[in-house]
Amino acid sequence: MMFTKENLKKLLIPLLLEQLLSVMVGMVDIMMVGAVGEAAVSGVSLVDAINLLIIQVFSAMATGGAVVISQYLGKERPENACMAANQLVLVSALLSLAITLLALAGNDFIISRVFGQIEEDVYQNARIYFYYTALSFPFLAVYNACAALYRSMGNSRVSMLTSLMMNAINIAGNSICIFILHMGVAGVAIPTLISRMAAAAVMLMLCRNQKNTVHIDRYFRLGFQPSMIKKILRIGIPNGMENGMFQLGKIMVQSLVSTMGTSATAAFAVASNLATLEYLPGNALSLGLITISGQCVGAGKYDQASYYTKLLVKLDYLMLAVICAVLVLFGGPITAVYGLSPETASITRNLITLHSFLMILWPPAFVMPYTFRASGDVKFTMYVSVLSMWIFRIGVSYLMVKVFGMDIYSVWIAMGIDWVCRLLFYTWRFASGKWKQHLIA
Repeated sequence: MMFTKENLKKLLIPLLLEQLLSVMVGMVDIMMVGAVGEAAVSGVSLVDAINLLIIQVFSAMATGGAVVISQYLGKERPENACMAANQLVLVSALLSLAITLLALAGNDFIISRVFGQIEEDVYQNARIYFYYTALSFPFLAVYNACAALYRSMGNSRVSMLTSLMMNAINIAGNSICIFILHMGVAGVAIPTLISRMAAAAVMLMLCRNQKNTVHIDRYFRLGFQPSMIKKILRIGIPNGMENGMFQLGKIMVQSLVSTMGTSATAAFAVASNLATLEYLPGNALSLGLITISGQCVGAGKYDQASYYTKLLVKLDYLMLAVICAVLVLFGGPITAVYGLSPETASITRNLITLHSFLMILWPPAFVMPYTFRASGDVKFTMYVSVLSMWIFRIGVSYLMVKVFGMDIYSVWIAMGIDWVCRLLFYTWRFASGKWKQHLIA
């Protein structure tokens, strides 16, 4: 087998810890903003939906590079992997700079167009938060690209330690800016910017190490190689469209929720924040699966790619059982730390309970497709994801709320229907073996 138990532990455990750090910092951010008020919570949650849309584009580029690099490593062609690494960093930097300029120029326009009529205090908090976080996009994109290089080599410890540093800066900055300087919502955004700048600088320096199997040019002479960029974009563009449309759909759903009032919007924001704990193991395992399946596919060992995919899906179920049980049994004390009103806290507890039961559908619907992406089979996942999102999660949500006048819980019922659709199509694709016919590198 290409990956021993020790290899898997070395790759997956740091990824799990890194995802845990990211989620915990996200939860701490919401808790700290809660000290400013529910309008601030709502404003931050609305902008985070836009930010996640943009971050998904960066992640898609990183995934495209990771797939190409992993396949080259599986073929034992490290020189090509280094060429792909240079182009990944270049594309990520240029793309993120362009997005940042658009976000800064269209701050008010984007928020007003996406979310429509929202309460004035929520709008002002959203506008401030979006401005500062937009400045951090280039640094986050470069960090993601560099982290992908290390993960492709099976070394996720470096990105974990850098993430630890980044999150420590973020939390310390939040504490100072919110509770000492009383900067309000800006006190959450500015430390985020500073922490991402530091993380990008550290990862860039580390990726210059010529002793690594995969590295970038020591003097940042990244060059311009259209053929290699095309291979990265062959994965990155469909993956970016899939992730972008998925997040855009979530924004539309969140926009729908924002019409239900501040209590519903805040409850949905906090419940979504807690739900990230349930996504945590699957997201970490999915990142690992890109490296594992990518190298297996590059070496032509598709049977091993199938084996590791099934193994990681089972592992996700085991961890999910524990996390969901904790959130359901201790939902009351957990939501209490957010300082919500009794009405908002009650809605939040009910939402997270419903979400926990729906998670039985999640691993095959979201972890398994990463093997398809690692093999180059990205168009199928894109078509299924986009169609299922728009037909079920968005279409059914608006039908239930706008036509039948149902409450906020109907939004996550529609989400469950979306997950059923994905599960059925991806399970069929995996069993058919058609994902094995799309080698990139």
